[in-house]
Amino acid sequence: MKNLIIGIVLCALLHICVWFSINLQLLGGKWVDRGLIIAMILSVPTSCIGFYATKHLCEYADGSAWSARFVGFGVSYLVFPILTWAILGESMFTAKVMICILLSFIIMAVQIFY
Repeated sequence: MKNLIIGIVLCALLHICVWFSINLQLLGGKWVDRGLIIAMILSVPTSCIGFYATKHLCEYADGSAWSARFVGFGVSYLVFPILTWAILGESMFTAKVMICILLSFIIMAVQIFY
């Protein structure tokens, strides 16, 4: 259970880094033309976090890369709408987004409890 919790926390941190690496440009200002700098700053930490998130999730799931991937996907679909709503002001309270969030919870539950 400890590996699962650590893996989920690391996945959340991973997807926060990914969100900023691809969406920082949308905030405008000095970030618009600094994609290479953003990539250079965030690529190594993002890769390291992804490595350890996968390691912990695979250990929890008896070596299953599929389980780690689906849990990572589910976490990403929780992180992305929240950050997009909180920082970019785009509503996550649409039927399509809420259904996808619900589906991500179901995918995670299948991987964790089945």
